[in-house]
Amino acid sequence: MLQNVAEEFPAAERQARERNEAGASLNSKRFDELFLAHHPCILGVLRRVLGELGRAEDLASEVFLKLYRRPELHSSQDNVAGWLYRTAINLGIDALRAAARRNRYEHAAARAEIPQDSQENGLQRVLRAERQQHVRAVLAELKPVHAQALLLRASGHSYKELAETLQIDRASVGTLLIRAEAEFEKRYRKLYGREESL
Repeated sequence: MLQNVAEEFPAAERQARERNEAGASLNSKRFDELFLAHHPCILGVLRRVLGELGRAEDLASEVFLKLYRRPELHSSQDNVAGWLYRTAINLGIDALRAAARRNRYEHAAARAEIPQDSQENGLQRVLRAERQQHVRAVLAELKPVHAQALLLRASGHSYKELAETLQIDRASVGTLLIRAEAEFEKRYRKLYGREESL
């Protein structure tokens, strides 16, 4: 009796596997049909929503990836086209909101970086950005403790805060800063010459 059950088990397992493979191939075929039928329209909708083809193509791929991950939609008689359009429009609107948020943050950061009362022209902005790059490059070459001390002090931290953060004696903070500044100036002048003021 146990022999019969053991022989039936592999056959039942094989049949279940064949049914799954047949279902998967039907789902794959149905997905291909849906993709070919609806991709151009979904892409067109997203392009109109976003105004740029590259981002629209990315989101169209994401829409069909979502469909692919929901095989129950492939075989159902529900309105798959409606689901595709709703999903595409929702993703497009989300992308527009994210872009608007990013633009607001970038504009706010740019306004915060340049004082409103500043009458800085384009050349001055370029020179300031170049100077900032030079400072970053020199800081990257310093000993970490020197770079940290200079950055913390430039950020307005007190000697006490520097001592706590760097885990050094408060009495040695001044000496550390003097050495760090001297090393910074030496490397800066070596890299960028004397004509540029610090």
